[in-house]
Amino acid sequence: MSLIKQLWLTVILILLLAFVGSLAVSVSSTRHYVEQEVQIKNADNANALALSMTQMEKDDVSIELLVAAQFDTGHYRLIELRSPEGEVMQRREAGPIDDGVPDWFVDMVRLDVSPGQAVVQDGWNQYGTLTLASQHDYAYRSLWQSTLKMAAWFALVAVISLLLAWWIVRTIRRPLLEVVSQARSISVRRFTTSSEPRTLELREVVQAMNTLSGAVHTMLSEETGKLDQLRRRLQEDATTGASNRTTLLEHLQNSLDSDSQRASGVLIMVRLDDLPEVNERLGRQATDDALRALVNHLAQLANELGGGEVGRLNGSDFLLVVHGAQDIEHVSESLKHQLTLLRDAVGEPLRLPAALTEYTHGDTPSQRLAALDGALADAEGRGDMALVVASGEARLPLYTTHEAWRSALILAMDAGVALARFPVVNARQDVVHYEAPSRLELEGEWRSAGLFMPWVARLQLEDKLDLAVVERALAMIDSDQLPLGINLSGRAVGDMAFIKALRQRLERAPDAARKLWIELPENTALHDLASFRLLCRELQHTGVRIGLEHVGSEFTRLADLHDLGLAFLKFDASLVSGVDQAFDQQTILRGMATLAHSLGILAIAEGVKRSEEAYTLFDLGLDAVTGPGVKAG
Repeated sequence: MSLIKQLWLTVILILLLAFVGSLAVSVSSTRHYVEQEVQIKNADNANALALSMTQMEKDDVSIELLVAAQFDTGHYRLIELRSPEGEVMQRREAGPIDDGVPDWFVDMVRLDVSPGQAVVQDGWNQYGTLTLASQHDYAYRSLWQSTLKMAAWFALVAVISLLLAWWIVRTIRRPLLEVVSQARSISVRRFTTSSEPRTLELREVVQAMNTLSGAVHTMLSEETGKLDQLRRRLQEDATTGASNRTTLLEHLQNSLDSDSQRASGVLIMVRLDDLPEVNERLGRQATDDALRALVNHLAQLANELGGGEVGRLNGSDFLLVVHGAQDIEHVSESLKHQLTLLRDAVGEPLRLPAALTEYTHGDTPSQRLAALDGALADAEGRGDMALVVASGEARLPLYTTHEAWRSALILAMDAGVALARFPVVNARQDVVHYEAPSRLELEGEWRSAGLFMPWVARLQLEDKLDLAVVERALAMIDSDQLPLGINLSGRAVGDMAFIKALRQRLERAPDAARKLWIELPENTALHDLASFRLLCRELQHTGVRIGLEHVGSEFTRLADLHDLGLAFLKFDASLVSGVDQAFDQQTILRGMATLAHSLGILAIAEGVKRSEEAYTLFDLGLDAVTGPGVKAG
């Protein structure tokens, strides 16, 4: 039996005992008092009537009139006069009064009252014996009414007491439920914290559990900080903090191969011309500050354009990758503005030629960089801040206007999406789930997401596509009973209406939902952590598994996710590529996997191209791998 039920039973039992005890004492005391009073009344009235008879003439008529008058003017049950020989001389008797008192109550409180007796004299001789009994049925009515009043008052007190007890129990129960919920969260390695209740004993328990959660958060923060320092040394330029050449080109290659919005966008190359001369003129520290300022302005430009990554290709060349379909003229104007702000901030006449080119799914990094190099050489000959757009190879777009793209995408979504399947396998070559990127039929062919996702994002159709993907994934799970992993867009995650619609759809298919894996890009989830928390909380009860993909640069914020109940993390391909030959990468991935396991989260590697990489990753403790080199067993 639960503690709450025991408290309720205790309160109710105490109230019942108090009522029964009080009622018993009250009725017993009143009954005894009434018996004494009626007994005294019987005696007094008998003596008074006997004295009156003694002093009057003893003829039968007078005696009968006196007895009748006494009986009619008082409340008597019996007046009887007997001769010394025992013969009845006069007798008046009344029947019981029907006053609405239940028979069971009369039987329970039966009054034991003896009639009063007195001797009637006739001179020196005994005339007779007078017996008088008062009508005490009125006493039953008085007792019954007092009992009803007492019961009514007790009922009122009981209601007030129960309400007070309910409030107290509710006050105790709320922190108890929070403690239970926190304990369950910790059992599945979700280290949440709870507000401290006022009850001392419960407050001590909650404080202890909050201390545990805080310790885990601190431990995660310290360990992720150490791993991030190692990752920065491996992947970032020490002077500017931008990605180094190897990392940036690896990210670019992964973007070009992906089925996401990152598969197309704009590349921007900026050169700080005559770097040795600038270094000699400004000094090393000021030059380094100028390089960091250039990286910061390029990063700000990326944020304005919807996201991207800045890298340093060599001493003076910087590359900005802007994800998603963009208006190249708008990008050029925004770049000019940022470079102008940079020169004004530095206060020196820096030469900053730049080149731009578009990239799309199927390109290679070498092609795009070759085009940028030629355009940048042209820009250097045109002036200090010249911008040149590299045209690249001619491509025939599927549609030439925004409205055409919108109509085609909506028609394709309404017709139904298709989902590809790429396996995610564990060390035993068992399939953990299948990654299921979306496909849309455009111009008579099924197109990969890398082609249409930039336009889906640009036209703000992510929520419509996401719901269509969820519908298709649940239908495939119902049909094939295979676990599928789908991607959700960051924009849709921030839409409460979409989250509500998604939850309702998952609730209608609980069995399929338990085999659905939902993943979001790391930067999308962490840059809008409040919306991501809301998504996790709203979908938690549906059984769907939620995780992050492309985990790497924001890994230091893993401690902020310790209370979300994430099911898996997919580590970015840039950390995985060549891991079998890179000791530093092995150290980073081993630490990241260990921290993920400490929170009960699966650690999965993306972009595995060779079996040697997969074997090394499993030796490092990762749970599963996926990529072009992974086949289902």
